[in-house]
Amino acid sequence: MVLAGLFASVLFIGLILGDWLYFVRFTPDAIRYGCSVARSQERWTASTIETVRNRFSADGVLMLPHGIARFYPDLSQIAIRPRYRLFSIGFRSAWPVKGLIHLSAGNQAMDALCVKRIPWSSALMTLLWFGVVSIGSLVFVVTYAWDGGFASLEGVFMGVGLVAGALLVLAAGLVTVTMSYRLENNRLMQVYEELREALEGPTHPTPDSITS
Repeated sequence: MVLAGLFASVLFIGLILGDWLYFVRFTPDAIRYGCSVARSQERWTASTIETVRNRFSADGVLMLPHGIARFYPDLSQIAIRPRYRLFSIGFRSAWPVKGLIHLSAGNQAMDALCVKRIPWSSALMTLLWFGVVSIGSLVFVVTYAWDGGFASLEGVFMGVGLVAGALLVLAAGLVTVTMSYRLENNRLMQVYEELREALEGPTHPTPDSITS
């Protein structure tokens, strides 16, 4: 049993590491990998597919101050992500965000649709955690009431206290996920702005639609 548990733990950690390593790759199939969490669209008025192509190196890479961009001319797409340093002292959450910008030519402008993704392991573990806490709390309340736990005043106070504790755990988890996503999203949007400035020159502040 111990060996089986150890093997399962190693396999679980290996799957998470494999998911993250594939998530940050820049191969044509990997750039579309991940759970889509948001998308935003705006128009680039000073760029065309040809001018975008000229800004990138021969292998389609553009190094930015805080991230990396790679252009795929055959797909009319640009993949962007923050630069992850192995020994960085900056805080890194369990919900890294990358973006894939879909380009389409319009009348004297180019539409840019940015799809944001997080690793599948991050999304599934988050949903699993919230599901276990929520369902576990609900089952406890139902069982507690079925066994007559709320029949006395002392039992009511105990039941309310335990329910309040479960709600605090859920609230803490929700705050953690929200704040971590906002942090990672801001990092990605910083790279997005650096990319647009490299392609079109200094721009005005990003519209509200791009900060979702």
